[in-house]
Amino acid sequence: MKITTIGVDIAKSVFHLFAVNQAGRLVKKKQLKRKQVLNYLANIEPCRVVMEACGGANYWAHEIIALGHEVKLIAPQYVKPYVKGNKNDYNDAEAIAEAAQRPTMRFVPIKSIEQQDVQNFHRQRELIKKERTALVNQTRGLLAE
Repeated sequence: MKITTIGVDIAKSVFHLFAVNQAGRLVKKKQLKRKQVLNYLANIEPCRVVMEACGGANYWAHEIIALGHEVKLIAPQYVKPYVKGNKNDYNDAEAIAEAAQRPTMRFVPIKSIEQQDVQNFHRQRELIKKERTALVNQTRGLLAE
């Protein structure tokens, strides 16, 4: 059977893949170490690879696109309703694959490296502002005592 969609649950050292066909039926379940993922995907026919939008997802998206696959990212809150049973990596990968097959699913755009740099800059700036505000409030409170 031809794989059309692969749901990938990204973890620290082990990735779980849940591959389905056009009808949404399981074709293959696979657990791969981080080093093996690109080699495995390079040796299968191009298909849609779907991941949750999380830390590292943009990096993996760029690497997998370079292998000729179509990559989609889904916000985690849109995947959660599709998780069956207890939360584990295979169930998460299955939920990602199932959510990706919904015709009304909204996907997160993949960010370029430049967009990630700008986003990182803005996050650092917001953190500095929060820390400054906390310090000013703490100083004001101490002086009021």
